[in-house]
Amino acid sequence: MTPSNSLEPVRNQLGANDPGPRNLEIDRQNPDILVPPDTDNGSMPNLKFSFGMAHNRLEQGGWAREITVRELPAAKGMAGVDMRLGPGVVRELHWHKEAEWGYVLAGKCRITVVDPNHTVFVDDLEAGDMWLFPSGSSHSIQGLAEGCEFLLVFDDGNFSENETLLLTECMAHMPREVVAKNFGIPVEHFAGLPQREKYIFPLDVPPPLDQVLAELPDRRSSTPYTFHRSQANATKWDGGATTVIDANNFPVTNMAALIIDLEPGAMREIHWHPTADEWQYYLEGEARMTVFDATSRARTFDYRAGDVGYVPRTLAHYIENTGSTPVRVLNVFNSPHYKDISLNQWLALTPPALVQGHLGLDETFMKSLRAERSAVVR
Repeated sequence: MTPSNSLEPVRNQLGANDPGPRNLEIDRQNPDILVPPDTDNGSMPNLKFSFGMAHNRLEQGGWAREITVRELPAAKGMAGVDMRLGPGVVRELHWHKEAEWGYVLAGKCRITVVDPNHTVFVDDLEAGDMWLFPSGSSHSIQGLAEGCEFLLVFDDGNFSENETLLLTECMAHMPREVVAKNFGIPVEHFAGLPQREKYIFPLDVPPPLDQVLAELPDRRSSTPYTFHRSQANATKWDGGATTVIDANNFPVTNMAALIIDLEPGAMREIHWHPTADEWQYYLEGEARMTVFDATSRARTFDYRAGDVGYVPRTLAHYIENTGSTPVRVLNVFNSPHYKDISLNQWLALTPPALVQGHLGLDETFMKSLRAERSAVVR
C-alpha cells in the first residue's frame, strides 16, 4: 500500500507520479486501487460501489437509493437499497417477486406483513433488528417517532426498488367499475383513489403497537417475520466477533447474514463460501479485501462506511481492518444457511506431508498448522 502522504501511483520501481487532473479524495479512499499490491493480477471485475454514488430518489418525508447490477455488474445474485423514512412516513403497501431481507440502521420502524395464509404480522423494530418478507407477501414499513433508516437486500441483482408492485398503482390501473364490483361498493365511493403511485408519503406517527394489534382481526401469523438483535449470539475471537443469523435461528429467512466486528489491525481470515454469493455493507471503519479467482486473477479493494462490496460464490477473500477504529461489516448471502470454508482449517485438516509438498513452508508454519488442527478438533 502506498504511504498515505505520497498519493502517487508508484510501487518500488514501477509506476510514475500522476500530475493530474485527479480526484485526490477518491485516491485517498482507495489506496489499493491507486497502488495495487503486487499480488493483484489479471482482469477482475469491480467489486465495490458506494451508496454515496447511487442516485437518490427524494420523496415527501424520505428517500431511497439502490445498488443493482446497473451500478455493480458483478452483483448478479443480490441487489441492495438504503432507505430513510421520517416520523410517521410510510413505504407504501406493496409486494414484489423477490424476497426482501431488511436491517434497521438507525431509529425505529413498524413493519406489517399479510402472508399467503391470510394472516397478519405487525412488529416494531429498532437499530440492529432484521426482517424477511418472502416473495409475494404484501407488506409495508413506517417510521415511528424518531423515523428510521434501513438497509434492504433482495435475492436478485436485477431487482429495482422503482419497479415494485404498489397498492396505489394497482388500484389506479384497474377500471373503476371493476374496483367497485370487487369491493361491493358503489363506484362513486372510489372517486378519491390516487391516479399514480405514492411510494413514500407522510402519515401521523402510529399509535402504540398493542393498540394497533387490538384493532386487527384475530388472524395473527404464527410465523415470526422479524429477528431482534437481542436474539443474536456473537462468537468472540481474538480481535473481534462474528454473529450468524440464518435459517437455524431465523427459520423464515431464505438469506443468511453474518455480522463481522474487527478491532484495528484484525482480519477476517482467508475463506470462501461454497453455496452463496456475498453482499457486503460496511457500517463503520476502514477495511480492505482481496478477492481471488481462477486463472491467477486477484484484485484488492478498500472500503469504508456506506460502501458495498460483493464476492461471487467460491471466490477466496479476506477482510482486514486497515484503520484506527473498529470495523463492522454486514454480510448477506443468497442462501438460507451460512457456510464457509476456511483456508486455515482446510490446511489444518489435510495430511501434513501433502500440505508441505504443495507449499514448501518451514517447520514454524507446520507447527502453526498443528495448533490450528488442535483448535478445530476441540
